[in-house]
Amino acid sequence: MNLMIVEDEIRIMNSLVNNIPWNEYGIEVVAAAENGLEALSLIERKKPDIVLLDIEMPEMDGLTLAKFVRELEPQIKLVVLSGHDDFHYAQAAVGLGVMKYLLKPAGDQEIMDAVLQAAGEIRKELMEKHSMLELKRKWQDRLPQLQDDFYRNWMMDRYAEWELQKHMQELNLSLNVFSTFVVAVCEIDPLSEQDVRFTSSDQSLLQFSLECITSECLRDEDCRVFTDADGATILLFVGKPEESEQEVIQRINVNVARLLNIVKECLKITASAGLGTFGSWDHVSLSYRQARRAIQERAIYGNDMFIPYLDVASSRQPVQFDSDFEKQLEIAVHTDDSLEVIRLIEYYFEQLYAYDVSTQRVYEHLLYLSSVFTRIIQSRGWSMQQVLQEDYSAFLAFGSLLSKDQIVTWAKRVASRIILYREKERKHSSHELVKKMLDTVELMLGKEELTLHTLAERLYVNPSYLSRLFKKEEGKSFSEYVLKRSMEYAKELLLNGVKVYDAAEAAGYRDVSYFAKVFRKYWGVAPSEFKRQERSTELTPD
Repeated sequence: MNLMIVEDEIRIMNSLVNNIPWNEYGIEVVAAAENGLEALSLIERKKPDIVLLDIEMPEMDGLTLAKFVRELEPQIKLVVLSGHDDFHYAQAAVGLGVMKYLLKPAGDQEIMDAVLQAAGEIRKELMEKHSMLELKRKWQDRLPQLQDDFYRNWMMDRYAEWELQKHMQELNLSLNVFSTFVVAVCEIDPLSEQDVRFTSSDQSLLQFSLECITSECLRDEDCRVFTDADGATILLFVGKPEESEQEVIQRINVNVARLLNIVKECLKITASAGLGTFGSWDHVSLSYRQARRAIQERAIYGNDMFIPYLDVASSRQPVQFDSDFEKQLEIAVHTDDSLEVIRLIEYYFEQLYAYDVSTQRVYEHLLYLSSVFTRIIQSRGWSMQQVLQEDYSAFLAFGSLLSKDQIVTWAKRVASRIILYREKERKHSSHELVKKMLDTVELMLGKEELTLHTLAERLYVNPSYLSRLFKKEEGKSFSEYVLKRSMEYAKELLLNGVKVYDAAEAAGYRDVSYFAKVFRKYWGVAPSEFKRQERSTELTPD
């Protein structure tokens, strides 16, 4: 459950955010705001399930905020923590749908109980909304089979543009062939051995449950939901004319993360998703294959993940090929499908050698095939020699390939080298993303709010994936790293004679007493005591 806290008193806000063990009860604080106006601007992006708010605030008071929330997001549960015990305030709050009206100073346990009660109500509503009986009823009323077949065929790249437009009109689909598209693939994670509620025979029902929950969750989004031949749920997102690529990806990140949370609450099991890249109608098939490839990364990052397809930025636009063989080969290389690459090359040479072909003709075909490999490599800005290594020499002297077996083996080996190099570059791009995170921390330290969610928005990446990637590369969580850098920076400032108040503000803490508490816990000594020590004394964290 996602929680937003709205409180204008900094000390109380810090206490609510940091002193209550929300995580132990499955609650995540996704945003904190100092007034109603700021909270209203954050709600659309942060998608909180529960809002804990004060009434008396500048800019916009809590009751006005509650009214707007009720109109815009009626499913959000509201809990008021107010210093006003006036009956009229409480009456107005109840009229606006507030679940609980707490008076300051309420204890941590009382606040936690109120939030957990709101969470329980949400779970109850979700269970009623997505009950198994309702899902079975929807099974009888599923989308027309023709529409599903159309989307599946589109994913397999079986339409020309004129065919696509024709089928859209015939099936009354509100799609524009000139829009931009992104594909995501969502699947139920493998069931654990401890889960006795479902067996392998329930897999079809679980897959259908996921499809129905996805359709309900994204019904207000410009997104088409259907299943592929393997039963996975496919999400075809349509970009809006005014949206940039980054804005589309950010919108998808928020909605898919929310979807995975709802699946977990309703079915008590987890799901994961993979995301392809952004493009026009003829890119949809490749985006789908990329999404399928991305979701396989669960073996590395674990379940309950939303994983983007990482690709190395190209220094030029990819070359477009007319040949079906060239197109299929490029797609297979793009998706790291080694078996498909080998099959295509074997088929190519089987067709070539099926005829009484001359040696000159064989080498002409070899030159043609090498040009295909060259375009695949150079369209991504890679070095031919770095990718091909020892096989680069054959590009300079094809006469060294003397037999059919040599030619076929060389072609397979070149394709394998391209795939291996792509994997190496993909890993490098992961390291580059972590480096960007570290650089951004140094840039924002003490200047802006440093949380995983703000950084994920800045880098246009899903927060859960960013968290797993950072911990995998750095060996610690992002919050632990930020705390470490903040404390080291504060220590350095104090060593240089900066006052405690100024050091706290420079390290990003507006509440000096809270800063002193964190500093003492980390270094084992209060900042005021630390300033009196010898500058040469070396402190070590507790």
